Order: sequence, then structure tokens, then C-alpha cells
Amino acid sequence: MSEAPEFTAPATPTGAHPGPLAGVRVIDLSTVVMGPYACQILGDLGADVIKVESPHGDLARISVPSRHPQMGALALNVNRNKRSVVLDLKSDEGQAALHALLQDTDVLVTNMRPGALARLGFDYAGLAERYPALIYCSAQGFRSDSPLADRAAYDEIVQAASGLTDLMLRATGTANYVPTILADKVCALTIVYSVLAAVISQRATGLGQHVDIPMTDTMLAFNLVEHLGGHTFEPPIGPTGFYRSLGTGHAAVETKDGWACILPYSEKNVRDFFVASGHGDLNEDPRFVSWAKVREDMSVLYAELGRIALERTTAEWEILCAEHSIPMAPVLEIEDATESEYIREGHLLDVSEHPTEGRYRSIGIPVRFSRTPAAVTRPAPTLGQHNEEILGGTQGWSRS
Repeated sequence: MSEAPEFTAPATPTGAHPGPLAGVRVIDLSTVVMGPYACQILGDLGADVIKVESPHGDLARISVPSRHPQMGALALNVNRNKRSVVLDLKSDEGQAALHALLQDTDVLVTNMRPGALARLGFDYAGLAERYPALIYCSAQGFRSDSPLADRAAYDEIVQAASGLTDLMLRATGTANYVPTILADKVCALTIVYSVLAAVISQRATGLGQHVDIPMTDTMLAFNLVEHLGGHTFEPPIGPTGFYRSLGTGHAAVETKDGWACILPYSEKNVRDFFVASGHGDLNEDPRFVSWAKVREDMSVLYAELGRIALERTTAEWEILCAEHSIPMAPVLEIEDATESEYIREGHLLDVSEHPTEGRYRSIGIPVRFSRTPAAVTRPAPTLGQHNEEILGGTQGWSRS
């Protein structure tokens, strides 16, 4: 048996390691979450990321809570491993400064609306001939060549436009938004893998390209993997929607002393659960006599799970389910999740020192590389912190 690889812990600013993207330069011309989060990941992987901001700064900077102006919690969580420069792109000097940066840039990531970029001369058509090796990644609510290209779109808009809010309505009876900025973060990950693919092509051919990531299309494709359902076939042979996810009662269950996710996922899991919990007679119940019967209405199984779960504590269920390989996890409050032994040992959340914000909890890098480890080498920068370092005497920038 081969030995398991050794993984180097993510580095701190005093012990930086070159990541797998060392040597790749990225201009982050994006705001709020989607683009900044994607570029932070590229920075975690070793890319040199330069965040270009307006004199007013990225909107994420004014998120609450914060200790100081322009350094809100959200900004700290999506802007590490970057250098910040401030440019007024409405001025000739600011545009000239950005062009100077683009001469040595591999990737430009932007979520500005296509119309605004075109007016500034920083749309793909305006840059492609001048910088043939540039990977130009634009991400916005809708396709950049569609009539909706310049529509304002935030996470909730995309959840609604991609069918996700309808899925919540079907599952819960209320058209809620998912309580995390899921569209922004899924699309950020899409930016990352798309940029990486384009970098591979660039390295092979010397040529860049336009990578267009419309959020609505991305999230619809994401949702349809399971929820296209019977409409996968033409003509349809059943409704849209995934039977497991949309069944009434598809939720964590209350135990004797808390909550748990108990999820018998296969016919064997269900039969083993009934026997192990002392309810083996249910295996002869007409409602559960076959897996095909169970799938007809998953809400029946969910109701039984909810009833049985009240008989034991969460810890007791964890032991029982582990013994029988039945998927289960305690429902942890998010504060408890961050304090768990598992998270502490993995250094996913460590206390660090920020040059201006003092002690703060830094979210670690969840992936590990045995040879080219990702690393946190820079905390989130203050607005325009690196103007002098990057631009020197170049005009068109301001710290105001």
C-alpha cells in the first residue's frame, strides 16, 4: 500500500510558498462578492492579483460589521492575497494606468456591465487586438450579447431568474431565497475553473480569449442537473424537480435533545435504519416494502424518520448511524461548526493579525496540494494600499 501524501499547511505571510498559479497575473476589476471571491481563490493558488478599485472603493468595503471605514467583514473575507490600487477609469490618466497594467497581465476579471465597459473602452472588443494574449473574463447577470446584458442583477435576482426561488417555493411553500449568496459563490467557482482552462490554452497557444460567464445561465445549468427530472426526455416522461429534494419533510429532524440530519439514502440504508432503531417491522409495511414504493412519495419516509428520531439523543443517533454506515450529521449552529475539533485541526479558521484591523478570524484554504501548496500570503488590503508599489508615479490614481 502506498503512503498517503504529506500536505503542507497553508503558509502565513512570513512563510510563503509559491502556489500552482505562481507567475500568473490577474487584474480584479470586479466588486462585491462574485468576482472578488473568484480572484481571491486565484490569489490563494499563487496568482499575483491586483484589485483595481474606484476612488470610492468596492461596495463590499462598506459592509457591516466593521472596525474601521472601508474594511467591513465581507471585504476581509473576499479580498485576501491581493494588492489594491485606486484608479479613476473615467479619466484619461486612469485609463492609461490600467492599460499600463494590462501589458503584463494574463487575466482580467470583471463584473461591470457590458455597456459601461464599452463606454470606457475596456470591453473585449476594445482590448483583444491590443492584448492578444489576454484572457478577458466577464461575469454578469445575463449573457453579454443578449438584450438583458445591462440589467442590474444581484444574487437574489439570479436565484429568481434561474428557478431556484421556485424550487424553494415548491419545497417549503414560501418563495424564500436560499440564506446564503449561493449564486454569487457558485458563479465565482465557475469563474475560477473557466479561467484555469483558459490559462492552460493560453500557455499552449500564446493566445487569450473572451470567457463570458452569465450568472443566470450558470445557475440554471447548476439547478437542472437533478431538477430537469422527467423533462430530460423529449417528450417529457414526468415532471421537473428531484423527488428527494422536493418531498414534504425533506429537512433535518428533531431528536430527544436537538436536531440532526439523518439521511438513509439507499434501500439498504432504510432497512438497516429501521432494524437498528428497533422498528424492523416497518420493513414489512406496504409503504416501505420496496424502494420503488418509497420513491413514489418520499414524504412518507421523512415523516417516519421524524417520528423515530425523537426517541434518542443526537449523540446516540450519531453512534448508531456510524455503526451501520447510514449518513448522519448533527445540526450544528454555525458558531459551533467553526469551533469543532475537525475544523480546528484543519486550520480552516485561525486567528490572525491584520495590519490595520487587528486580530481577526481568517478563513483558511479548504484544498490542499502536496507539492505546490496554496497559501494566505497577504491579508485583505486597505483601499489603494499598493498604488505607490505598483504604479509609482503613474497619474490617474488617488487615495481619497
